[in-house]
Amino acid sequence: MDKPDNPRNVLATRGQAPKGIVDPQAAARRIRLATYPPAGALAPFVDYFWVVEWDRRDCAPETQRVLPYPNAHLVFDLGRTAIHGVVRGAFDRPLSGTGKVLGVRFSPGGLRPFISQPLSSFTDTTIAADAMLDMPAAQAEALVLRQADDTAMVAQAQALLLARLPQVDAAALLAARLTAAAAAHNGPASVAQLCEKMGIGERRLQRLFANYVGVPPKWVIQRYRLQEAIWRLAQPDAPDLASLAQELGFFDQAHFSRSFVDLVGSTPLDYRRSQLETVT
Repeated sequence: MDKPDNPRNVLATRGQAPKGIVDPQAAARRIRLATYPPAGALAPFVDYFWVVEWDRRDCAPETQRVLPYPNAHLVFDLGRTAIHGVVRGAFDRPLSGTGKVLGVRFSPGGLRPFISQPLSSFTDTTIAADAMLDMPAAQAEALVLRQADDTAMVAQAQALLLARLPQVDAAALLAARLTAAAAAHNGPASVAQLCEKMGIGERRLQRLFANYVGVPPKWVIQRYRLQEAIWRLAQPDAPDLASLAQELGFFDQAHFSRSFVDLVGSTPLDYRRSQLETVT
């Protein structure tokens, strides 16, 4: 599906898909996904820019599922440009026809200095981007999406953010460090462990996450564990399920399997088999 002027696709190489992409092998056939780092001045606020493009004109409609990270996004999407809060469940995007979307993935806490409300006020939903961009969202959308290629789209989106660049917020940086600690390999499996590791009281942690992240720290810890599980099960050298459940801090394999089915829609064993069957 990749076009000659936009060959970059991180899904094309096994093991390179971002964690959280459900069924990365099938995703590589559905969409092109490219990511781009932010300009230096945006680095305290933005993880990266992403572009998703698809062409399903000769194919049956399909749905791409993602297990989102604890990140808010500014998404430039034709007729639907908005700021997206953290999604606590799975995020499903139906794909049909053709389309191209550019998104800004803010670091945990990174969006808060740009807006006037806590992130928890729009968890699982969207808010208008007009005030943040200081122009109607439709106008900003046209400026970004009419560009000829990824590089120009990213440059235009960066220009819009740089024009509204806020002061660096120490609390936002702390929120980013705390979520990074929750995501670390063999990191904390509970809120109490996170508080102990990072030397922060639980009440302060809860308030900080409500204001700057949008979801409770317990949700963040559990989501990172499931994202790691999905990514590991898509690799040819994935460990057995009992070992993986123990490594990721689940109470037992049954607890792991229930949590996995709730969000992915299949058992860990069936998911692993589906990914191995697509190896060529």
